[in-house]
Amino acid sequence: MKKEDKKAVIEKVVTLLQEYNHFYVTDITALDAAETSELRRKCFDNDIKLMMVKNTLFEKALTQLGEQYNGIFEVLKGTSAVMFTHTGNVPARLIKEIRKTKEKPLIKGAYVEESIFIGDNNLEKLATLKSKDELVGDIIGLLQSPAKNVISALQSGGNTIHGLLKTLGERE
Repeated sequence: MKKEDKKAVIEKVVTLLQEYNHFYVTDITALDAAETSELRRKCFDNDIKLMMVKNTLFEKALTQLGEQYNGIFEVLKGTSAVMFTHTGNVPARLIKEIRKTKEKPLIKGAYVEESIFIGDNNLEKLATLKSKDELVGDIIGLLQSPAKNVISALQSGGNTIHGLLKTLGERE
């Protein structure tokens, strides 16, 4: 690979890292061409960008962006495919779904919600990890719950009093 080509790949990876908040480094070597094509299709359907990249070029791109990625360097061995995503748990859920019938893809490492996860043993943890948007939604729901209870109690109490007064008024 020429030096200009390497530089272009590094720039492309840097752009993807800046665009997407999360990434997974995976091993998809055991998949044949049809299975790889199916994986790419599923990634596209789930808004995941799948890219095969040389480990040294990926490491150089990570190094350009800062030290927060240093922990992921240890998994950059062998053949690596990188999944870039906006939602941290989507690739893990996709991999978990695929692994019901196949042995791979395996997770080598992941950078999700500003944390580094090393090893395939984190698949279940990553699949159930909630995104920041999901957590904010849960908190808003919890905060609205007491207010909804008070409003419904006041509304039902008003209906009860109205019914009682109406009944008393009709007794004459």
